Amino acid sequence: MKADYITYKQATGASLGGLVLQVVLTTALLIYGVVSKDHAAVSGSIFAGIGVLSWLTLAIVFDQHRRERVELIEADALASSPLAGTSVFSGSADDFRPAARRLAALHKYFVPAMSVIISGLFIGTGIVRFLSGKLRVDTEDFTASLHEGWALGIGLGVAVLGFIFARFTAGLAKFEPMANLRAGASLAIGTSLIGLAIGIANFVDLVGTNALVRYVQVVVPAFIVLIGVELFLHFLLGLYRPRKAGDVPRPAFDSRLLGFLAAPDKIAESISGAINYQLGFDVTSGWFYQLLSRALVPLILFGLLVVWLLSAVAVVRPHQRGMILRFGAVWKDNVAPGMHLKWPWPIDSLYVPEYYKRDRAGRLEIADRTVTGLRTIELGTSPPATTEPILWTNDHAGEEIYQLVRTGKLAAAGTTGATPSKDAAAEESKSDLSDLSVISAEIPLIYVVKDVLRFDEFAPPQQRDIVLKSVAQRELVRFFQTITLDEVLGGTRLDLSRRLRNRVQAAFDGMNVGPDGKARGAGVEVVDVAVVGVHPPKDTAMAFETPVQADQKLQANIEAARTDEIRSLTEVAGQVTLARQIVEELNKLDGMRDQKASADALTAQEFKVQKMLESAGGSSAAVLAAAQADRWNRHMSIRAIAARQEGRVALYEAAPEIFKARAYFETMKKVLSEARLYITPARGIMIDFNGQERDLGTDIFTPGTPGGGG
Repeated sequence: MKADYITYKQATGASLGGLVLQVVLTTALLIYGVVSKDHAAVSGSIFAGIGVLSWLTLAIVFDQHRRERVELIEADALASSPLAGTSVFSGSADDFRPAARRLAALHKYFVPAMSVIISGLFIGTGIVRFLSGKLRVDTEDFTASLHEGWALGIGLGVAVLGFIFARFTAGLAKFEPMANLRAGASLAIGTSLIGLAIGIANFVDLVGTNALVRYVQVVVPAFIVLIGVELFLHFLLGLYRPRKAGDVPRPAFDSRLLGFLAAPDKIAESISGAINYQLGFDVTSGWFYQLLSRALVPLILFGLLVVWLLSAVAVVRPHQRGMILRFGAVWKDNVAPGMHLKWPWPIDSLYVPEYYKRDRAGRLEIADRTVTGLRTIELGTSPPATTEPILWTNDHAGEEIYQLVRTGKLAAAGTTGATPSKDAAAEESKSDLSDLSVISAEIPLIYVVKDVLRFDEFAPPQQRDIVLKSVAQRELVRFFQTITLDEVLGGTRLDLSRRLRNRVQAAFDGMNVGPDGKARGAGVEVVDVAVVGVHPPKDTAMAFETPVQADQKLQANIEAARTDEIRSLTEVAGQVTLARQIVEELNKLDGMRDQKASADALTAQEFKVQKMLESAGGSSAAVLAAAQADRWNRHMSIRAIAARQEGRVALYEAAPEIFKARAYFETMKKVLSEARLYITPARGIMIDFNGQERDLGTDIFTPGTPGGGG
């Protein structure tokens, strides 16, 4: 069937309309993407911009078809006129068909060349955008859209307009002369899909996670590359596809994948045919299917209306606090958990601040949307990753962050509260570098969010913890300049933590200066700033431990001396308290002797000390008792000797001769007790001498005995 020029004129008009619409969609996506820094929108504008070339190609080709039809009508009119046989109008029919030759050249060279250009642009730009989008997928490098509401509106608007026009041109393409309009419809539906993906991703971002917004940055370029590869394959296959004479070739930039979406009725017909074949009867002819097919559009519109009305209900989870924004401005802050009614989108929207945390690689990622719970920022050295004991001389796991503190001398002078003299200030300024010590400490900052509005507005979501950490570390450095090394390493850390928490809280409250010049605060409350895990650098650990060890040895010696003191005093006096009292009285006695006190006073003091020693239950009382007993024995022995001597004198005076004889015989008895005695008879002398000692063989080995040695 040959179409007249009016048909191709309508096709040309449809192509020009698609060209204008494609330019509008491209401009909308490009302006929004550049202003909002939306990577996916810019990629979508590139796809839509390349689609402009397809509509331009179709407009040129269909306009040439119109010219060819007009030329054919003129040629037929000339052939039937009386002048057809004259020499002027004689000749070949092709000589009067330049439009037909140009049309053939367009289909042979122009359309394939444009197909290669379009597919090449899709592949090239898609790869470039994919690589740049891949770098932005990570949470740390991702930048959210500055206008999420516009993203949702423009995305859905592009999706709706692109789909409607694609369906319109796909309907025109059912007429065989306009079949090539399917190529423009396929790229229009591709633009619609990209807009739909952007809109859905930003809608999910508004109500939940931003994962779709991040990954759509690579999904859209991958989609562009896929379509480009498909179009290039169509071009290669078209080189070997046989054609009938007079058939209009199908352009290679006509995507078959997108064509199914542009003409979903064909998909429905295929599915219904498969169902009918499997079930054995015609399902599509039933009343329910016919009713559903007629009411499908109203049902879809009703569903969209219900979904839009559901946006008037905001649900805040138990672990969240949020804000209700009206046209982007805060209408209600500190929204508590529960269900809340608001105006539907885009009038009102619920916003819950993001909670970022760092993964193992140190990159920021969204852990949740919440402002509740305790949050921790490490201001100092990272905590160790092991549960084993860590000594000062060991290698420490994690990054070591050192703090500068004052030595005891300068710090004490600087913290007394008195105004230092000029000389002292000058001396302190000269000694700043030489009187500073380096320590490493774990200092976790734990805080909670109290004011959602203030917390959300003082810094971007990814920068909040960074800003808080910087402010807290600034106060930390200032604070450590006012304390001594002994205070940090000693037992005053609880007091130091309390003072540091107050300073950090005051610094946070002084942030977020408003238009009136007054600080509104960061909206956070510092729960604790603990100074834990303090230790000097590893190289200087031995220098720190040596005085400690010396102090420990000193204390050990002192305790040993005290133990010996208590043992000695207890052994001597029985009680430590009584022993100390006796020592005091002895010292008093020595003082009285030095001062040459009277004899009576000295005697009284000595008697007092003696009584105290006697009453004690230790070795001193035993020694005194033994001394007294020995003195008494010696006294009585001497007294007995004196008494006996007096009796001997009385005996001598009574009978001197008898006393002398008795004394003589007693002396002789004592002298001759150990001498040899020889008894001889009166007449005749007979000596029988044995020569044997009487003690021989008995006590010869006993020193000091008769017959013994020594």
